[in-house]
Amino acid sequence: MDKYAEDLIEEAELTGLSQFPDHEELTITRVERLLKGRVARYRIEFGMYSITVLEDVMIKYRLTRGNTFVKKDLEEIVVADERQQTYVQSLRYLEFKPRTRHELSQRLRQKQFAPPLIEEVLDRLEQEKLIDDEAFAKEWTRQRMEGQRKGKLWIRQELRQKGIANDLIAEALETVSGDTEFETALTAGRKKWNQVKGDISEKKRKTLPFLMRRGFPMDMVRRVVNCIIEETEAKDPDDDDALLWD
Repeated sequence: MDKYAEDLIEEAELTGLSQFPDHEELTITRVERLLKGRVARYRIEFGMYSITVLEDVMIKYRLTRGNTFVKKDLEEIVVADERQQTYVQSLRYLEFKPRTRHELSQRLRQKQFAPPLIEEVLDRLEQEKLIDDEAFAKEWTRQRMEGQRKGKLWIRQELRQKGIANDLIAEALETVSGDTEFETALTAGRKKWNQVKGDISEKKRKTLPFLMRRGFPMDMVRRVVNCIIEETEAKDPDDDDALLWD
């Protein structure tokens, strides 16, 4: 038996399974649905003894009135229930939005599920394509670039914070061409430029750091500001303040 399974059994014994007789057949006398909580749980009674399990576990192990078990069977069921609880909690987190493996692992650890069991469930979710760090990184990059007008430097940092592997980050960022990033920076730069009050010098002073904070590299930011200045000069050729960077 795995070490984490032994730990789960030990915990279950502390909460009531230790009271069950070791070498005696136990017949289910009552099955009661518990109303508390979003997920259906059932109290399985063996006369004076009882355990609670998720509905899926109850069905899988045929925990119905009249069926007979021994304590060793119930130890296995306790582990299966803990595993299923971890899986169900994972699905609840994924209801709201996609998450990376790292994010989901952190959430489950906060709920104090057993770490080896968490890894087992995460592997299952990956096989089921319910978590996919590669697809997550590519979609996050697309959304941040198109919707938020953020540069690759910003996006790279965000993906690192979400626990995405460096090779997957690089692969996701490669889907964005230099021209696409420049056009994104130019769109963001124009908007900021038009929002700034004052002369050309003031617009330049505030637009450049704004774009850098959004994760665009310095050389690209200079190109963007020069492009905006040229557009401004085309509209107002007599503006002497419209000085380009070298």
